[in-house]
Amino acid sequence: MASIEWQLYPKNITCNTNLKNIIDVFQKHLNEIDSNNHQLASNDVLSIVTADLEAIGYKVEKSKLKSDKITVPVLYGRNGKLEKWFDADAYNFDEKTVIEVEAGRAVTNYQFLKDLFEATVMSNVDYCAIAVRNIYRESPDFEMVIQFMDTLYASNKLVLPLKGVLIIGY
Repeated sequence: MASIEWQLYPKNITCNTNLKNIIDVFQKHLNEIDSNNHQLASNDVLSIVTADLEAIGYKVEKSKLKSDKITVPVLYGRNGKLEKWFDADAYNFDEKTVIEVEAGRAVTNYQFLKDLFEATVMSNVDYCAIAVRNIYRESPDFEMVIQFMDTLYASNKLVLPLKGVLIIGY
């Protein structure tokens, strides 16, 4: 049986139950989303895993309509008014975890780095999970993201304010 690929950073921590549950959701749907066999857009992948993410406590973006977006605060202004936020594909307030699902733009447009940056400045976020294709147009996207993350953590020049970053390859 095929399985998804995943890597948790920093590499000196173990995968907690919350993150294992996210991995299990993607594993459950691998036959439907496997990038070796399908070329789905990120929103299509997200729609396939939505019900199971909701079952483990995540709010999930339903569409690109403003009312369906998952807004995660970044900055508050006068009188506590929300000044800056980023939209996430999925978010669990109790687990302090944000999930982003990417497809073709993950590496070619460095979308995974934008996702990582946004997660680091979001209020009440300790964990970030980014799902990327294993293969995109013959490019090993998951492996390329892992190389970036290995370099980031090995250099120790940029310390992220997150307890963990989970990269999932589907």
